[in-house]
Amino acid sequence: MDDLAGFLRTRRSRVDPAVVGIPTDRRRRVEGLRREEVAHLSGVSVDYYVRLEQGRATQPSEQVLDALARVLGLDETERGHLHRLARQRRRRAKAPGGRVRPELARVLDLVADAPALIMGHRLDVLAGNRLAGLLYGRPIPGLNTARHIFLEEAERGLYADWENCTLDVVGHLRLAAGKYPEDPRLASLIGELAMGSERFRRLWARADVRARTHGRKAYRHPLVGLLELHQENFALPDESGMELVVLSAAPDSPAEDGLRLLAGLGADSGDAHPTANAQVRAHLTDTFTTEAGRHAELAVIPELFDAVDHGAGNDLAGLLRTRAAHLFDRPVPGQDKPGRTRPGH
Repeated sequence: MDDLAGFLRTRRSRVDPAVVGIPTDRRRRVEGLRREEVAHLSGVSVDYYVRLEQGRATQPSEQVLDALARVLGLDETERGHLHRLARQRRRRAKAPGGRVRPELARVLDLVADAPALIMGHRLDVLAGNRLAGLLYGRPIPGLNTARHIFLEEAERGLYADWENCTLDVVGHLRLAAGKYPEDPRLASLIGELAMGSERFRRLWARADVRARTHGRKAYRHPLVGLLELHQENFALPDESGMELVVLSAAPDSPAEDGLRLLAGLGADSGDAHPTANAQVRAHLTDTFTTEAGRHAELAVIPELFDAVDHGAGNDLAGLLRTRAAHLFDRPVPGQDKPGRTRPGH
């Protein structure tokens, strides 16, 4: 599924000869470094390096791998990937089973104000808390984020930064393929993505690897609009291949209001007025997230607040007002409507 030879070829093609002190002219037709140049700079024979790229030299030493990593300008993630690929023929890692312990599932439920989920090495979402399910708008069991991003979501779908998400996914799967080269389910997923997505095929051919541990993650949610969150990945112990992923919002940010609003709108189980909440969702989708809605007459907003006041409580109504003012960047009609009576007042 992944091999040392292919990785060396793609890395070699990306090195600028001038960076390593090799003069170039217009007659040079090779993209990146020549094989003999890599061999010379790494201190190995040309024949040996050629055999490496042809897959015929199967046990390069740690010293040779470190020299190649230096010449090819590999970062820490790529360097680790190179060493794993070189060890594949000596020791094949068994793919983890992906079972989530009940104690670990309980940890997810303790995270109440942020989407949290357990991710496997194939990017299967193995478990998630309530807010994670509301964020994705679908049941968590059975969700695979690689398939979701490449085959189920358009570029204007849930993922606001879709192109960067695709880079993360392919880089992660490349790393997983290096760790678990004999995982048939991983091979099947990669084949499915390659058959269904031209972008995946192009990115996979680049052989880039990525290990994302934290960073910005933006979602364009159909109910509450843009959510700019911070993602933290925590690798779980015991070589499980699983990660705990938490998506948090900065304090007092529009994203924090958006998550609280999403949590309130999703509270159907204890809602005494499900019909009103269904109307709220419809209004939100039409008014807050479509281009036409953002420029439409705002007369509908007071009725929307009334529906929330009587269907989901005053706290949610206040959040909705804050969110509306942020989205429209101007005062919202009816926010301080005189004579309005609130339940409990």
